[in-house]
Amino acid sequence: MDIRALDAGFMRPYGGRLWDGDTPGLGPARLACRCLLLDHPDGLVLVDTGFGLADAADPSRIALAFRLSDRPTLDPAFAAITQIRAAGLDPQRVRHVVMTHLDFDHAGGLSDFPWAQVHVPATEARAARAQDGVKARQRWRPQQLPATMAEHDAPGPDWFGLPTLAGPPEGILLVPLPGHTPGHCGVAVRAAEGWVLHAGDAVFMHAELEAEGRAPPLALAYEAMMQSDGAQRHASARRLRELKAAHGAEVTILCTHDPRRPDSPRLRDL
Repeated sequence: MDIRALDAGFMRPYGGRLWDGDTPGLGPARLACRCLLLDHPDGLVLVDTGFGLADAADPSRIALAFRLSDRPTLDPAFAAITQIRAAGLDPQRVRHVVMTHLDFDHAGGLSDFPWAQVHVPATEARAARAQDGVKARQRWRPQQLPATMAEHDAPGPDWFGLPTLAGPPEGILLVPLPGHTPGHCGVAVRAAEGWVLHAGDAVFMHAELEAEGRAPPLALAYEAMMQSDGAQRHASARRLRELKAAHGAEVTILCTHDPRRPDSPRLRDL
């Protein structure tokens, strides 16, 4: 399967390298909203959507607290649908969107693909609908979410010793990695040789795949602030480190927000 990476918007919080490990000083950092575009036999498949056209047109779709703190770049040019067109592809070919989770910085572009079937872990869909508490109402935005989604909770085959959920198109697996949100999953995609795992927000920086806590301090603080369950989040990150240690030659792992993506022959830029 041809797998291409794109950044559907960025977040530019103040704090520089204390956020991203790279930006000099304390000015705006650069945190990606990384998605995948898959050339699947069923058509094009998106993994997450980042920010979309409707977010740029109506920033109130994103909670004010996050607009002020995360400073998202709500630019139509960054929307996944714009980038797909710019690459010479027909957005109508996007038949499926598979979600790691439904936070505002992952689900904003769903409204740009109303014809596509949206696949989501059932636990995540239930939590997003429940809107239980202030943080829940800010992170899960009903304005961004479609009325109906394919909600998956049936167990699928084991994948490198990890459980999966059945339901997405063939060659794509939901791999539960809860803790950031209750239903958070990685999305594993079969490449021509080996696999790519979009680990969503299970870790914020790829350095965390080498050792716990190996990320800039503000990124670690944000991870802790946004977690739904700290014990689950740490366990999920540990599973990813174990996966990389045992199967790093077979699986390329990438996360959403690290501005640098892994160099892998299984991935190319859109």
